[in-house]
Amino acid sequence: MKRKIFFFIIFFIFFLPAFFLYFFYRSKAAPIKANIVVDTQKTMGKFPDRFKALAQGGEEKGVRMLENVIDLVAGLYPQYIRIDHIYDFYDVVFLDNKGNIVLNWQKLDETICDIYNVGAKPFLVLGYMPESLSEDGTLIGKPKRWKDWSFLVQKTIERYSGKNTVLPCGPLSEFWKTNIYYEVWNEPDLETFGKWYYTGKKNYNELYFYAEKGAKKAQNVYPFKIGGPTTTALYKNWIHRFLDFVLENNLRLDFISWHHYSKNPEDFIDDMIALNKYLAYPKYYQFQKLEKIISEWGYDSNPNPMADTNLGAAYTIKAIRNFIDANYKLAFLFEIKDGINPSWGIITNDGKPKPRYQALKLLNDLSDMRLLVEGEGTYVSALASLSYNRINLVLTNYDPEEKNTEMVPILIKNLSDGEYYLKKTNLLLQETQEKITVKNNQFKTNILMTPNSVWSIKLEKINE
Repeated sequence: MKRKIFFFIIFFIFFLPAFFLYFFYRSKAAPIKANIVVDTQKTMGKFPDRFKALAQGGEEKGVRMLENVIDLVAGLYPQYIRIDHIYDFYDVVFLDNKGNIVLNWQKLDETICDIYNVGAKPFLVLGYMPESLSEDGTLIGKPKRWKDWSFLVQKTIERYSGKNTVLPCGPLSEFWKTNIYYEVWNEPDLETFGKWYYTGKKNYNELYFYAEKGAKKAQNVYPFKIGGPTTTALYKNWIHRFLDFVLENNLRLDFISWHHYSKNPEDFIDDMIALNKYLAYPKYYQFQKLEKIISEWGYDSNPNPMADTNLGAAYTIKAIRNFIDANYKLAFLFEIKDGINPSWGIITNDGKPKPRYQALKLLNDLSDMRLLVEGEGTYVSALASLSYNRINLVLTNYDPEEKNTEMVPILIKNLSDGEYYLKKTNLLLQETQEKITVKNNQFKTNILMTPNSVWSIKLEKINE
């Protein structure tokens, strides 16, 4: 009898709590299935377009990277296109036999025109250091003379924001030359790009100081933006030391920029929360209203085959779904086109769209008024918009383990009764269309979401 009581006590002390913990964590980890509800009367203001920004890295020197994909990129309606390597890849700077700087804008002009032909404005990275001006003869060294760096920045701004500049693609109106962005360097903290610091002999703050000095000297130009520090991630020390320097030297700063690569699409919200904390100190209050820009973002900062898959496409929509609510000015998806070898591109080197491109294309119809989406799940999330007599919905089932499949119920409420066209489109841009009748001011449907699938649903009333 005593032995039975002993084992009974042991069971209660050790095993019963374990059973409770097991079922608690199992239930806690159980994924929530989506049950999407969209109410046309629950609007959230104008649909944000801050994600309509694309970046092109330096993949091929001497090649107009956008030339063979202008129509494809135009189909995504980007506001801005970011390019780097503007001095070294486009052979801008030469020295004459007297050591004077000679500038040749021809090659860079051609790419700037390609950006305009896409229907976007340029976002230019000021870098890298022309070898002829560099202290150590490399693209990542300090300049021999800081005044040469200032002069180069001044002339770049006068070229592309200049009121009298005429590019090979013809005269441009004030709109196209206004609010061009100039970002000082690219990932200065990375060894590949110079391993600049916020202190010491190779000091990014000094690099910014002389760039800003050149910007101030720019004459006869439309309003433009200059900023940084464009680090590989959002670092508190970098932000504070950079802003301290800006304050101490009364420098112009129009935006704060950094890069963000993460396999977790939730992290983009964390960046804005962190930056707001960094700027909450009284001495930094004046910077709280500055534009915040992620000038590169993606799944992996290294080339990753995932970028070419449906997983990459689903991740892209999920990330945009998350950061679209944050107060970013722009977020530049990296990158537009592969080099010779597959890399980060949403388009192959020879001009073929990948799944991430198709995912962005499905977002095109989201416009005008944003609608509240209720009933998102652990894996399935969505964005919705209302435009006159049309409701658009984009859903993604982001699942890195590729296990979650669900039949997702969709309810759209507060519609006007009548005849509608219902169109469903997937990542392969395969479409189904049917005519349906809405009664009792609502419409129900279901859609099968396989792992990492993305679907667009359009419900458009037929004019009577």
